[in-house]
Amino acid sequence: MSLLVVGLSHRSAPVSVLERASLTAEAQGKLLQDTLASEPAVEAAVLATCNRIELYADVDKFHAGVAELSTLLAQHSGVGLEELTPYLYVHYEDRAVHHLLSVACGLDSMVVGEGQILGQIKDALARGQELHTAGRLLNDLFQQALRVGKRAHSETGIDRAGQSLVTFGLEQLAAGSGMPVGEWAAGKRALVIGAGSMSSLAAATLVRTGVAEVVVANRTQARAERLAEILGESGGVARAVPMADVARELTRVDVVVSCTGATGLVLTAENVASALGVTVDHATATAAATAAASAVGRGAAGGPEGCPVPADAAGSGSGAGVAGAGVAAVPAARQGADAGSMEQHGAWADNGTAAAQVRKREQGGVRTGAPVRLALLDLAMPRDIDAGVHRLDGVRLVDIESLADASADAPMAADVDQVRTIVSDEVAAFGAAQRAAQITPTVVALRSMAADVVSNEVARLEGRLPGLDDKQRAEITQTVRRVVDKLLHAPTVRVKQLASEPGGAGYADALRELFDLDPQTVAAVSRADLNDTPDGGNRGRA
Repeated sequence: MSLLVVGLSHRSAPVSVLERASLTAEAQGKLLQDTLASEPAVEAAVLATCNRIELYADVDKFHAGVAELSTLLAQHSGVGLEELTPYLYVHYEDRAVHHLLSVACGLDSMVVGEGQILGQIKDALARGQELHTAGRLLNDLFQQALRVGKRAHSETGIDRAGQSLVTFGLEQLAAGSGMPVGEWAAGKRALVIGAGSMSSLAAATLVRTGVAEVVVANRTQARAERLAEILGESGGVARAVPMADVARELTRVDVVVSCTGATGLVLTAENVASALGVTVDHATATAAATAAASAVGRGAAGGPEGCPVPADAAGSGSGAGVAGAGVAAVPAARQGADAGSMEQHGAWADNGTAAAQVRKREQGGVRTGAPVRLALLDLAMPRDIDAGVHRLDGVRLVDIESLADASADAPMAADVDQVRTIVSDEVAAFGAAQRAAQITPTVVALRSMAADVVSNEVARLEGRLPGLDDKQRAEITQTVRRVVDKLLHAPTVRVKQLASEPGGAGYADALRELFDLDPQTVAAVSRADLNDTPDGGNRGRA
């Protein structure tokens, strides 16, 4: 197994880099195809969510694989390699398996225990199968990740360690009022921008918290209407509006939740200021943005794992305003990795232990003494709402960066340790299964050779004893086969057991050498096994 993952996430990169590096569905497809066309890789899959971009590949050379995968990520993300490199992390073989299983269980999510990442992993596997870039190794790995993630949620209380990012975000909006979410939301009108999975979850959550009305705006009107219909069927009061009506709806609502796949701003500071009848202080905003850009502090926030990038996402905003104000772009803290394995591009961020320094942000607040007239929750990556709106009188903004700051202080549930144990056990089991599978073609080739020996010897016996009847011939053939099977049974079972242990890869070579097996025969069995994928034909290169 030569599994390699190169990626960046909210734990290693500032939000400004994650925003710029985000990949559209089309870009993900091109990245996969280019990865498979590269020399070191024979399989590839990409896991792209709002707060992580990870490229998985089966490679034959580690150093060449790291260099090629990081270069491809830079090319397709549009962020230069020199700029991107400090934020990348690398995991290889068992550590790569451990990383994906931890991600699937929600241990690596911004809000620990969040289960929406499972849908993203499922989508990543489906994309790899559809494009024929996911072969036996990645099919097995991603299927295992899905099983382990479901097991963690069903066998432990990991769900209690964290909560839905939507719920967490609404709690942060309500925190300033000193009231629980249900009491804070009662009677309010809410606008949800977008109709993807995260927006749908937000709308449903708002209905459950008791808002008086939910207004859904989406570029594709039919999807907005369908979501409004579903909300109505569940007992809520909802209606759909076109994106062109968002400015008007801003003057009527108390809460806005936005999560689209737009590449630019959906709501600028001017949009919000106009709706509230206040003035944007451009001088203050510009000065704050300049100060933030030079500040040393935390820049490792990211969005929800399950935040979608739908093909029909709302169109980008005008880009006016002070987007990015208050966001510092500073390198994450890094942990030095093995010098030999990391020398390709210097120091790499080690996800799981590397963490950016925490800084206090003013973005999540509202000006002292000013009542909150409009509460905004931005769950998009790249951001939908101009970061400068928090400087407007009466506006409270909570976004993925302020959520990351808040969740960093949340207590870890005891169930996390149980999930970590599950992950460790499953990593060991996956490694053993993969190592055992590697010797299977050799065992099959050995048994095939033995069957040929039996057939040849029976044929020779028939030539020497032509008077044998059919019953005698069948009995002799069966006896010889039983003898061969019994002689091969114990060593083939034992060699599979030994091969599943760490360092057991050499047993296949020993078996081929001892029995003088034809390498081409073993390779033919391996190709047949590779082509026999679980999805009935979706596979990487042989």
